[in-house]
Amino acid sequence: MTDRKTELAANLANVEQRITAACAAAGREREEVTLIVVTKTYPASDVRILSELGVRHVAENRDQDAAPKAAACADLPLKWHFVGQLQTNKVRSVVGYADFVQSVDRDRLVTALSKEAGRAGREVGCLIQVALDAGESARGERGGVAPGGIEELAGLVAGAPGLRLDGLMTVAPLTGEYAGREHAAFERLMDLSTDLRRAHPAATMVSAGMSADLEQAVAAGATHVRVGTAVLGVRPGLG
Repeated sequence: MTDRKTELAANLANVEQRITAACAAAGREREEVTLIVVTKTYPASDVRILSELGVRHVAENRDQDAAPKAAACADLPLKWHFVGQLQTNKVRSVVGYADFVQSVDRDRLVTALSKEAGRAGREVGCLIQVALDAGESARGERGGVAPGGIEELAGLVAGAPGLRLDGLMTVAPLTGEYAGREHAAFERLMDLSTDLRRAHPAATMVSAGMSADLEQAVAAGATHVRVGTAVLGVRPGLG
């Protein structure tokens, strides 16, 4: 093994132990939680190593980094998740490689995604990003729709050609009533997921938790955790 492969294998094993322990503590099966490795700022060579090590889900948050990386790794059995705030002028590119867009938070984005999915002949899984730092109708500091806006947006996604409503995503908020209360934030997301599934039973994905708080997310019931630093190391600074 190369030094980098050895490093990534050790980091992955550690994260795997954390997820397994968190599942056991929550009385959940390990298979109930999918690990998504966030590969932003890291090269395609790392993505290739991760694939060799058994990773099947990777995430990116900037199209200008993701598009060439996905192209370079097109031969790998990977599912690509787009998790960053998405501008409508980037949608055509993102739809070209993303299997899931986890940051759907406004009507215009749904319209653009549906149009480009149709053009590309693809079905794109969509998660509504929930902003728990927003008021009932505002948007969050890091994107996302307020809890009060989920129902309407979910209806738009569910009715849009080329799109599939898969569930909800959140980022633990830095401000507001849930700041510093990650477990409470993730439990709130689970409650919102329960509400969503009454109208949309197939929207079962709940994406929450990152390197620092994946245990709280698993305890609350998250189905997907997005882990970057704990697998790939401290991110290099962006130039």
